[in-house]
This record gives sequence, structure tokens and C-alpha cells, in this order.
Amino acid sequence: MKFKLFTLCALFVAATLTAQQNKGDVLPTAKGNLTITPVQHASLAFTVGNTTIYADPAGGADFSGVKAPDIILITDIHGDHFDTASIIKVKTPKTILVVPQAVAELLPPALKAKAVVLNNGDHTTRAGIAITAIPMYNMGANPRHTKGRGNGYVLNIGGKNLYLSGDTEGIPEMKALKNIDVAFVCMNLPYTMDVKQAAEAVLAFKPKIVYPYHYRGQNGLSDVNQFKELVNAGDKNIEVRLRNWYPGK
Repeated sequence: MKFKLFTLCALFVAATLTAQQNKGDVLPTAKGNLTITPVQHASLAFTVGNTTIYADPAGGADFSGVKAPDIILITDIHGDHFDTASIIKVKTPKTILVVPQAVAELLPPALKAKAVVLNNGDHTTRAGIAITAIPMYNMGANPRHTKGRGNGYVLNIGGKNLYLSGDTEGIPEMKALKNIDVAFVCMNLPYTMDVKQAAEAVLAFKPKIVYPYHYRGQNGLSDVNQFKELVNAGDKNIEVRLRNWYPGK
């Protein structure tokens, strides 16, 4: 009896933690309320009306409590963004994938048949949501992410513009963005950029809201509190939202 009680308690705690982890933020749009759900590292979800979008479901990211995806966005070929097993686990027969060409070339035939390929600068509209592929890359001599291989994305959902950086440094194309309502900006050395470069980029394009995400690097988690301090020292009107992208950390 004690063992059964302990097991039930453990299951309840696990379910509660998952629910807390996947509790989303709500943003009003012309299409109704948009729920933004941080999940893990680069994985997140957007739900508006009857449409759900997953970004970079990878590494066993837990989307419990979130509707199955109508659209899956993939930013890059690296395993923390592109994971065939995770895609197969969460997709439905109606799910479409929006991917860069480099990812499309690695998809098995069944998934490739469901893929819409966007190169940097390309656009598509799915379920009334406009999707634009934005460059993401490193600027050094030996880049881990080469220009043109992967995509960041700007989504227009009910008149709100949402930007996913993917794996990138604070590139000119990011700094030139306009009218971004919500941004998700990476910061993890040596793969992308440090918090100072991320803050500098954010202060250049001035989103209304910014989430630091994808901030686990070679030496652990980046200091997102420092990022918040730097952004708000430069512009107190930018809302920096710190969320738990690394359950158990």
C-alpha cells in the first residue's frame, strides 16, 4: 500500500511539474489569443484558434498538454533542432513541415513529402499564418552555422510578428528587423553568441517582448539575468521574459 501511495504521489508530482513547465503565455491577436509555450532549449509551441505550430521538436522535448502540431518549423540540421524521431513522435497525418533545403535533404521520404522548403528570404502562408525565412549564421572565419544553410523565421499571426532566431550571431539581418512584437533570441557560446552580443542585437531591432532561449552552451547555461539587465539598461520599454527552458536544471 505504501509503495502504491508513493507511486501515485510521484506520478502526481511529475504531472504537476510537466503542467507547470508547459504553461504558456498568452498574447492577444486579431485571430484570438495566441498561447506561447516554452518547452526545451530551442523547442517551443504556438497555438492560436485551431492551429498549433511546433518549432524544433528535438531531443525528446516534452510537448505534453499542447495540441498536436499542424505545422512544424525546423531551423537547422543540428540534432538540437532537427530530430527525425521526435518529429515522427509528435506529428499527425495532416502535419506539414517548413524547413530549409539542407534539412529537406535529410528527411526520410514520408516526411519529405510533407515538407515546404524555404530558403532565406522565401515566404509561405499556411493556415492563415505568414511565414518568412530569415538568415541565421555565424560571422567568424570558421562558422558552425554557414549563411544560407539554416533559417530563422518571422511569423505573422493575427497581425503580430514573432521572430525565431535559430542558431545565429547578432547578424545585420537580425538588427535590421522591424516591427517585431515577440522575439526568441539564442545565446550560447561557442555555437552562437554571448549575452552581450545578444543584448546589443535586441537593442538594435527593439522587439516589444523578448525571450532568451537556446542558452545552454559548452560551459552550461548562459546568464539570462545579465541579458535582461543589459537590455533594460539600454531600453526599459523592452519586456524581457525569463522562462524555464531547462526543466530540472
